[in-house]
Amino acid sequence: MSEFKRRKFLQSTAAVAAGAAAGPFIWVKDANAQWRGAPEKGAKLRVLRWSRFVQGDIDRYMVNVKAFQDKYGIEVRVDNEGWEDVRPKAAVAANTGAGPDIILSTNDDANLYPEKLVDVTDVCTYLGAKYGGFYPVCDPYLRPDGKKWIGVPLGVAGVAMVYRESHMKAAGFDSFPKDTDGFLKLCKALKEKGTPPGFALGNATGDGNTWCYWLLWAFGGKLVDANNKVVVDSPETLKALEYARELYGTFAPGTLSWLDPNNNKAFLDGQISLTNNGISIYYAAKNSQDPKVKEMAADINHSNMPVGPIGRPAEFQLFFNQMIFKYTKYPNAAKEFLRFMMEAEQMDPWVQAAIGYVTPALKYYEKNPIWTVDPKHTPYRNSMINMVPSGYAGRMGYASAGALSDFIVVNMIAEAASGSKTPKEAAERAQKRAERYYKI
Repeated sequence: MSEFKRRKFLQSTAAVAAGAAAGPFIWVKDANAQWRGAPEKGAKLRVLRWSRFVQGDIDRYMVNVKAFQDKYGIEVRVDNEGWEDVRPKAAVAANTGAGPDIILSTNDDANLYPEKLVDVTDVCTYLGAKYGGFYPVCDPYLRPDGKKWIGVPLGVAGVAMVYRESHMKAAGFDSFPKDTDGFLKLCKALKEKGTPPGFALGNATGDGNTWCYWLLWAFGGKLVDANNKVVVDSPETLKALEYARELYGTFAPGTLSWLDPNNNKAFLDGQISLTNNGISIYYAAKNSQDPKVKEMAADINHSNMPVGPIGRPAEFQLFFNQMIFKYTKYPNAAKEFLRFMMEAEQMDPWVQAAIGYVTPALKYYEKNPIWTVDPKHTPYRNSMINMVPSGYAGRMGYASAGALSDFIVVNMIAEAASGSKTPKEAAERAQKRAERYYKI
């Protein structure tokens, strides 16, 4: 994926930054929302986080890290790895009792080793009281017992439909369809015009999981019920898989092997005109050094995921957690770091610098001007509101985390969509695979 230069990014977002320069208004729920944590003397911290897809994210993050270091005199080392690399490294750290003090990882990784994580209820209680609370979807990920927080929610890499406006109109549509029936018609029309869609069907942590879970849920399917009984082999799932097979017929070639970067590249190369992604494609185009790609930016638009037969939004977003491991020598310093990074003085400019790539987990940040300075940003503001937890409709825990990391839903949809298995065979295989995790 093309990356934009920080200098040009700063130029493009100067107006937003200026609007926030006067400082944020912070709503404090009650007088008890005051932080009294103090880091240990001589503390040093090591942070492992996922690599940026937007340069402004890491640039501003490191500015905030420096501010923390300057304030407390605490050395902070930050390492960056790809999403797929962070997850196994976090698991190794949990099992060996050694590694980074803080890990920013994805989805419900924290539920794989909750007993290895520092209780951060005090941090989350403080932040929630000061900034309007966390969105309810954070609870199953990081407060699975409804009481103790095992990590601090950061937010989600919001996912929406990314499309070429001119190609949509050339296919006979004045606006992006709001339901799955209209969406399929659009995809068929785009294919006929030679401007096909493309969605990742490889083991893509972000793009594969987000659209495949959405598709399953949109038709009323689910991996498990409220009692954690595996029910994926159901009539509702079969309808979703039949739809997926019809939809796959409109895709550009090669999507079965696509990982997270592939649809970005295919879109910017002009191979596809519709996919699911974060806001990064739009800004990569706006800041591209290639005149043809830069010109494309004006034609790019976004829409929230279409609503299926269930009649309500059911989006899956890539969730970001922030975990402190019990082996750390400096738990108070680690808590203070996360508290500091989530405060409005740091968070607001970071959200702007990352051009809305991350939708924060605290409701207060709905007010950030990044969501309205460009109407193309606005759909991403709804990401946490429309989100359904990956363990739906059951409880989050070892089983849900394992099933997600094993790409059971993605593989099921890929098998049925491509025709390598019938919808029934794909659902039956997914049922058996999921039952290995959900042993009751």
